[in-house]
Amino acid sequence: MSKKETQDEQDLKETCSDKAEENKAETGSDEQCQQDTNSESATPGQRITELETQLAEIRDQLLRKAAEFENFRKRMNQEKQNSIEYANQSLLSDIIPIIDDFERAIQAGENSTDYSGLLEGIKMIEKRFTSQLEAKWGLKRFVSAGELFDPNLHEALMMDKSPDITEATVQEEFFKGYFLKDRVIRAAKVKVLMPE
Repeated sequence: MSKKETQDEQDLKETCSDKAEENKAETGSDEQCQQDTNSESATPGQRITELETQLAEIRDQLLRKAAEFENFRKRMNQEKQNSIEYANQSLLSDIIPIIDDFERAIQAGENSTDYSGLLEGIKMIEKRFTSQLEAKWGLKRFVSAGELFDPNLHEALMMDKSPDITEATVQEEFFKGYFLKDRVIRAAKVKVLMPE
């Protein structure tokens, strides 16, 4: 070995020992210096073997990360699908007691001739149902009869002319309109009076 190679190797060892003292808190700093020192003195065949080993380790890590990511993606897709399939579970749980009330009303109607009592019972069920949908789910009916015609809120099924009005006005409501929070989800179906 020449004098210069011996000096270079000595300088590298000193640099590694200086780095080791400065970076004692960092893991693997001594190993890196040792690897650098060893790789300088290793034959090309040994260096190739070391690099192939490192490459195999990195490839293994990459495959593991790819598998973890694929499993994560599948799990997220499954959770998304479950969320879509069971999104209405709370709403339907609230509707089930209303169905029970209707079944009781039907049984009472089959065994009774007091239709006024049956009518009152159905009105109570309807009121409970609509108030629950409004309070818990934000579904609200709006009244249209007597209001000015608004194409964003009303769908005109019939029209009549009247000399008593100056603007298009809803005369009769065939089907009520509904808001879901602030959005119209069903326009009211109405008969409109138009000015002559």
